[in-house]
Amino acid sequence: MIGVAPLDNSGFENQANFDAAIGRFHDNAVRNGSLNFDFGIGRTQCNFISYVEEIFRELESSSLKNLKDNLVRWSWTYLNRVNDYFASDRPDAVIQPIIHYNHRDHTFSMKGGEVFVGGEAYAGYADLIRDIPHDQDLNRIELLILEKLIMSCNGSPGLLKFNISPQTLIDTFDTDEKVTRFHELLLKQNLNPQNIRMELIEKPYEEGEATLKSVCRRFWNFGISFAADDFGVKSQSHQVVLDLGEMIKEFKLDPISFKFKADQDLTKFLDNLAFIDYCRRLSDNREAIITAEALEDIDSLNFLITHQVYYFQANLFCRKIWIQDYKDRFMEMQKLPESAVTTILSSVELTQRLKEIGNIFTLAREVELI
Repeated sequence: MIGVAPLDNSGFENQANFDAAIGRFHDNAVRNGSLNFDFGIGRTQCNFISYVEEIFRELESSSLKNLKDNLVRWSWTYLNRVNDYFASDRPDAVIQPIIHYNHRDHTFSMKGGEVFVGGEAYAGYADLIRDIPHDQDLNRIELLILEKLIMSCNGSPGLLKFNISPQTLIDTFDTDEKVTRFHELLLKQNLNPQNIRMELIEKPYEEGEATLKSVCRRFWNFGISFAADDFGVKSQSHQVVLDLGEMIKEFKLDPISFKFKADQDLTKFLDNLAFIDYCRRLSDNREAIITAEALEDIDSLNFLITHQVYYFQANLFCRKIWIQDYKDRFMEMQKLPESAVTTILSSVELTQRLKEIGNIFTLAREVELI
């Protein structure tokens, strides 16, 4: 087996493309009949957290799988966008800002955001997953995505949230050493572990010797907290919240929790009031925050503020922005007066401009509300 890797991660953009070189060599040799090939190619990224043995097993199994069809399966082994995405040091990530309402001074400020795949190579996570062959280990791919996003966030301020499925968390971080490596990766990227939050997405999972709670406790010991996605009484997130206790520092409300207004469906409206009150008591017990997503209008905003929901992650304030813009503009997106927000969201014309611009702080400056 022959392996090729750079000595360091500087200048990744200018690294020779060994896959392409081997591919051209193979094509020319077959064309002129000079050599006969009997080998397979395996490729996987040598990431920070995985053990060397794990990476070797992945390479060996993929090379054996490719032995018969040699260099034909270019979808994963040769010049594909997925590998280019993982191997590049481009900061290919976008962030959906979290906006906090300060009820004491009546201002809105950006406090952090949820980090997603996006940028030059991919518009989103779904595009990336579609490019990955169905027979690849998605747990490992999810780990590679997580590492890539963390490296893209180098030195970013504020609270940073990363999605991960409970099953990948259990399967990948089954030892103290791997969680320690994850912690070291954060420090190498100039990120404060106490500002890192893992968002457990709504997916079924199975526990064995390692349980979700035991794995999460390893992260918690380094100051890393967790969020429950699409939190609802009947959702799996509800059981996760009860199991993890104080380690859950954020409840992301299922949008259905504030969708119905009193004049539309009084019963559902009252049910939602009771549920939000329940969330607030849970959050108070854990000193956690409640975040509302998919907010669409000023009425819903006022309703949530009235019921002490003060964190918002919605295009109503700001759509996803490139991670470098987030770093550059973090200090600019602070202390927006509530009066400016009300003026913009109450105006049909300004609301339309907000949809076009995608940033309520930028629009407020343009129309001289601040």
